[in-house]
Amino acid sequence: MMYSFNIKVIKRDGSEEDFIPEKLIVSILKTGASLEVARRITFIVIGRLLENKTEKITSKELMKNALTLLKKESEEWYNNWIIFDKAVKRRLTEKELS
Repeated sequence: MMYSFNIKVIKRDGSEEDFIPEKLIVSILKTGASLEVARRITFIVIGRLLENKTEKITSKELMKNALTLLKKESEEWYNNWIIFDKAVKRRLTEKELS
């Protein structure tokens, strides 16, 4: 189910796109997390964005929020995200988080 939150994500290349919760859920699922965990983390992230009246967020900040919650759930899933970003996306995500 698609929802519209009127939140824009500023991508790494500077372009903007609508925040689509399903994209975050899919990213979390790729770590090995269950659908329940992926949805819960996404809902927490959405709640924080809405609570803070966020209109724009960088993809990096969005990732940082999700990874902080994911690490609390499972160190293994957190590490899987980091490894995926390094191997597939050629990103040094852990360095970006510090």
